[in-house]
Amino acid sequence: MRLKKRIQDVDMQAFIGKMLRTGVTLSACVTVIGGLLYIFRHNDIVPDYRNFTKVGEQYISIVDILKGVSQFKARAIIQLGVLLLIATPIARVIFSVVAFLMEKDYLYTIITLVVLGIICYSIAGGVA
Repeated sequence: MRLKKRIQDVDMQAFIGKMLRTGVTLSACVTVIGGLLYIFRHNDIVPDYRNFTKVGEQYISIVDILKGVSQFKARAIIQLGVLLLIATPIARVIFSVVAFLMEKDYLYTIITLVVLGIICYSIAGGVA
């Protein structure tokens, strides 16, 4: 019985590790593709590094980002890569909640739900 629980713990840890690696790798690939697309499309623009100019807020919602990606807009693809990078640890926390519930470890389930709540509150704009 104890050996079975140990094997399940190792499987969960291996899956979480694989999920994190996959998420970061996917995010990096998407961001690089968007970056290369941006460079190829805008290679004639010379930036003025003396003055900082803010980029427009055209890709601040997920809907706008997905719409831009569907139109192959380079900045939207880069933004999607950043979103994937942000979503990776959130997916890990959500998976941990499920794993702790399956193991009937209610203390860690509550702690992980508190962490998830803090992350969601921060993303929703509660903490700047």
